Amino acid sequence: MASIQKNSKNTAPRVTLPGTQFHRVRKTIQYLCVTVFILLPLSDVMRVDLVRQRFYFFGAELWISEFSIIFFTMMFLWILIAAMAMIYGRFYCGYLCPQMIFSEAANAIEKAIARRVDRKLTDLSPRARRLLTLGPLYVILLPASVFFSFVFVSFFIPPVDLIHRLLSFDIRTAGSLFGVSVTLLTFLDFAFLRQRFCTSICPYGYLQNMLADSHTLQVFFQDESGQCIHCDKCVRACPMGIDIRKSSHQLECTHCAECIDACSGVLGRMGRQTLIHYAWGDAGRSQAEERRWYRRIGFRDGKRIAVLVLLSLYATGIAVVINMRQPVLVRIMPNRITLYTRAPDGSIHNTFRLVATNRGKTDARVTLSLAGLRAAQIVGVPGAITLKPGDELQREFDVAAAGSAVDPGVNRLRILVHVDPGQKDQSLDETFIAPMEAASPATPAARPD
Repeated sequence: MASIQKNSKNTAPRVTLPGTQFHRVRKTIQYLCVTVFILLPLSDVMRVDLVRQRFYFFGAELWISEFSIIFFTMMFLWILIAAMAMIYGRFYCGYLCPQMIFSEAANAIEKAIARRVDRKLTDLSPRARRLLTLGPLYVILLPASVFFSFVFVSFFIPPVDLIHRLLSFDIRTAGSLFGVSVTLLTFLDFAFLRQRFCTSICPYGYLQNMLADSHTLQVFFQDESGQCIHCDKCVRACPMGIDIRKSSHQLECTHCAECIDACSGVLGRMGRQTLIHYAWGDAGRSQAEERRWYRRIGFRDGKRIAVLVLLSLYATGIAVVINMRQPVLVRIMPNRITLYTRAPDGSIHNTFRLVATNRGKTDARVTLSLAGLRAAQIVGVPGAITLKPGDELQREFDVAAAGSAVDPGVNRLRILVHVDPGQKDQSLDETFIAPMEAASPATPAARPD
């Protein structure tokens, strides 16, 4: 019921009408989403660097060679998206989706220009006023498309590199062609498609409706006692132009709650409650009627709890793997094209290939040493190798041992890798090939068949 408060300056009472504030909340969330969308490429929270072949996830720099971690990270994000659709329905579309945010902004700009043209130029024909509306609209949408396309492409190409490409008018490389294509598609979307993209192209909208069940959050119209006055304001307020009274399972409905605000605004003036509200499935009960807190936030059955457990396990596993990940990756492989060689001093040499990659953010020093093979030494690499962040070193080196200190055939040894600063030492088991006793000392090398 409407409440009446006394005003200290006037004798007339002030009436406070009951109503919902979903529109204000939604717009606040959308402003925050746009801000995050613009600032996110400037950080390493979540982006893909196609130029350097890196994937950044909450500060961790993953290389393309670490495909397993990237794969499980993408799986976690897909499960998160599916879980949001199953529990909260089209909440992402109505509150978080950049496509919906920018489409509604384009609609608002067009309506503002049309109102001004209709008010100032009443003598012109409707077609002329329409053309005068579209001209300024496209002038505004074109630079907006360039800006937001730049932000989007910055998720894949570093902004500094992208600015350099723009200033040099580079339209030959793949990155530049990608940026031009995104800008063109963005302008066409803002100018012509807008919400039609959600109902005809976007795959996530179809996926959300497929994942919904009897416990999914949705916008629900309930009028058993026939209190609807058929003002149709809920239809006029809907960004998608649908009538929520027909069904709560319409593909076009994005659960934005604009119809809830419209209904509560009209019926509130009559002292009535809104007939449209959020509800879990078709239960017909509002969220406020739920007693247990975990049911009020959407965890209403075992399936949702299982999804929450799965997400927690995935997130924990990814966090543990990233935390245990060594910043400097060292791989050593024997070169068996030539099994061994004899040096003029009679020592036996085996060739190995070293690949060292610094995936950290500070300089690293790599030191190699030997164990398990008598009188053996490393030839061909300095005592310590310095790697800058992002450096990858590939080098061949020899392990040399006196002929009298090794057994004929296969010998076992360990190559010890020490990385400074602060990384656990590695011990790599390798084999050292020496000539058989029957082999002629004059034979310089033995080759495989």
